[in-house]
Amino acid sequence: MTELTKLTIAQAKKGLKNKEFSAVELVEAYATKMNKGKKYNAYVCETVEQALEQAKQSQMRLDRGEGGNLEGIPLGIKDLFCTKDIATTACSNILKGFVPPYESTVTKKLLDAGANFLGKLNLDEFAMGGSNETSAFGPVVNPWSKDVPLVAGGSSGGSAAAVAAEMCAGATGTDTGGSIRQPSAYCGVTGIKPTYGRCSRYGIIAFASSLDQAGPIAKDVRDCAIMLNSMAGYDAKDSTSANVAVPDFERFLGDDIKGMKIGIPKEYRVDGLNKEIAAYWDKAAEMLKARGAEIVEISLPNTKYALATYYIIAPAEASANLSRYDGLRFGNRVDGNTLDEMYINSRSAGFGKEVKKRIMVGTYVLSAGYYDAYYLKAQKVRRLIRDDFIKAFEKCDVILTPTSPVAAFPIGDKSMQDDPITMWLNDIFTVSVSLAGLPAMSLPIGLNEQGLPLGIQIIGKAFDEGAVLKTGFALEQDVNFGGAK
Repeated sequence: MTELTKLTIAQAKKGLKNKEFSAVELVEAYATKMNKGKKYNAYVCETVEQALEQAKQSQMRLDRGEGGNLEGIPLGIKDLFCTKDIATTACSNILKGFVPPYESTVTKKLLDAGANFLGKLNLDEFAMGGSNETSAFGPVVNPWSKDVPLVAGGSSGGSAAAVAAEMCAGATGTDTGGSIRQPSAYCGVTGIKPTYGRCSRYGIIAFASSLDQAGPIAKDVRDCAIMLNSMAGYDAKDSTSANVAVPDFERFLGDDIKGMKIGIPKEYRVDGLNKEIAAYWDKAAEMLKARGAEIVEISLPNTKYALATYYIIAPAEASANLSRYDGLRFGNRVDGNTLDEMYINSRSAGFGKEVKKRIMVGTYVLSAGYYDAYYLKAQKVRRLIRDDFIKAFEKCDVILTPTSPVAAFPIGDKSMQDDPITMWLNDIFTVSVSLAGLPAMSLPIGLNEQGLPLGIQIIGKAFDEGAVLKTGFALEQDVNFGGAK
């Protein structure tokens, strides 16, 4: 029998149904991998004992011929989702010791579907970062690392690494500017950012409220569809939740893509684009063309403003969202002689360098005299970026681009550490999608000369995850990518 941790969620569901193994055996197999994979620093809180208890309940339901969409499936949860009675810190010292008294909507939906939670996964502090090096728990190590430890990508680096290292069957992630898609590309796994509003943000610790969106990271496209079926849906507790019907995402897989129009944005052929990435982009387009799809050139003229727009709006929203962390109500407190001193001491000790940087940038652009000059202008440009996509989708059904302009790089890479702009540029292909609130998926397309995975991105119209999944599934069949070596 195939090693249990190598099974996809779809295969594991089938095996459980056919009584080839039990839910408890499945959790135990992943627990063994978690012990072997501690060097990756993917988990910041392990809940294996709880998962075993959940697995026993799952098995009882399975034995009765009952059970939900994810019954008995062991998942990892990004430490940005509030989990009742389990520590939730956003990987920040300021939330050290915080144990939520309630469950986020997304994790509750997964539990209701029968999932078993193995633990909480590492991330960039408050999801701010592109390499999972800003976490208070230290960096996540990419399972594809050989001689030199490589970054797993961010902010959902722990989620992508845990899936790649077979330490969970699937994982939750959140995506603000590329934080599901970019780590998926770096770790050779598959992840989808759904349309903004598709999954509830209730109980997810906020970074930038108009951008944050939960989504799954898994071994393949089908597993992402299965997880998304259980994660998506309207939630009255979230004012940004979209009250739209949730289709069965899995039923789109295997649909013919003949006649579909695949858009290639000319502006994404940036100067100096890595030749290997450009070649794989062309190869992906040819694979889709061979299946009967039509390749069309499109234009997204305001793409060049996307990064600047994102790094005005996201820090502005972050500075407002993070003002609640003052040492007074929850999390870590550092005392002072006055109330103001206690605020200053708590925030100085609790927040890391990257978070402080973004709070300062955000507070600056929201301040008197700069709000009109920066923040309002950025919101107007955001609308232009969204309009670009609307116009482009008049000519095509989905858009095909690289996920990241680079492969995973070494942890502590000086060129990245010393120049934050260089790090931010790694999001060049993903931020415009987030600003427009569109669904997008990253899946592995191949390996570079160093043997590291590269990702390809498929972007869809709002609430048309079906077209994204259908296209991704077709491409996946032709690519036939293996897992971490």
